[in-house]
Amino acid sequence: MPLTPFDLRRTGEILAAAAQSEILPLFRRLDSTQIRRKTSAFDVVTHADEAAEAFITRNLLSAFPGAVVVGEEAVHRDPGLMDAIATAELAFIVDPIDGTKNFVSGLPLFGVMAAATSHGRVIAGAIHDPLRGDCAYALAGGGAWLEHADGSRMEMQVAAPVPVAQMEGIVGTTFLPEPLRTQVNSRLSRLSTTTWLRCSAHEYRTIAAGHCHILFYNKLMPWDHAAGWLMHQEAGGYSAHFDGSPYLPTHTSGGLIYAPDETSWRAVRAALLED
Repeated sequence: MPLTPFDLRRTGEILAAAAQSEILPLFRRLDSTQIRRKTSAFDVVTHADEAAEAFITRNLLSAFPGAVVVGEEAVHRDPGLMDAIATAELAFIVDPIDGTKNFVSGLPLFGVMAAATSHGRVIAGAIHDPLRGDCAYALAGGGAWLEHADGSRMEMQVAAPVPVAQMEGIVGTTFLPEPLRTQVNSRLSRLSTTTWLRCSAHEYRTIAAGHCHILFYNKLMPWDHAAGWLMHQEAGGYSAHFDGSPYLPTHTSGGLIYAPDETSWRAVRAALLED
C-alpha cells in the first residue's frame, strides 16, 4: 500500500503537533514522578513519551483508517504488537521521543519518529526535530528531503566516499556483546573521528544529509531504525547487517553498518569487524 507525499506530510504534521502539545511543555520541567526506569538506567520512559505516543496513535488512526500503530511504549506493554509489522497492509512504527535519556537530561537532542510499513517493507519515514520545528522525510522510490518550518525544502544526499582514515562516524557500541565490543572500541582510531549522540533520530538525519560517513549499530528495535534506514537509502547510501544481509524492520539483531556506498561499507566492516 503506497503512501503519497501528502500522506507523508500529514504524518509529519501529526508528529509536530504531538511535540508541541505533549513533549515541549515538559522539556526541562520533568519531576521525578514523571520518569520511570524500564530495563536499565539508560532505558527510561517519561510522561511525555506516553502522552505523545497516545496523541500520535489517536491521530494516525484517524487519518489512516484501518492502519495499525506499533508504538514503542505500547510494545513494552504488549510485545505481541510487533507481529503486525510483518503482516499489516499499513502499519506505522512510532518512537514518540527518540533520545529520551537526552530529553530527561535536559539536552536539546531528541526527536519524534514514525515509519510506515506494508507487509514488512518500509515504505515511508518521518523524523521530526521538535526544537527546530522541521521534519526530514523519506518515501520509498521518492527520495529523502528536509522540510523547514517555513516550508522550504532541501534534498538529502549522503556524503561522497572517502578512505576509512578520513571517515567521520557515529558509532554505538553499548549493546555489542563481548569480546566484540572491546574489539570494535579498540579499532575506532582507524576512522578520522567518532561520536555517539544517544539519539538515532539525529544520527540518521546527520548521515542522510551528508554530515558524516558511517553509522554503526547493534541493537535494532524498529522504532529506532526503520524510518532512518529508508532515509539513508533514499539519500543514496548503502547499508547491511554485519554479515552483509539486507535489513528488514522485523529484524532486532544482526547489527547494521551504514556507509556512502557498498565499497565503503566493505572497507568499514573490514576495519572494525574482521580479524
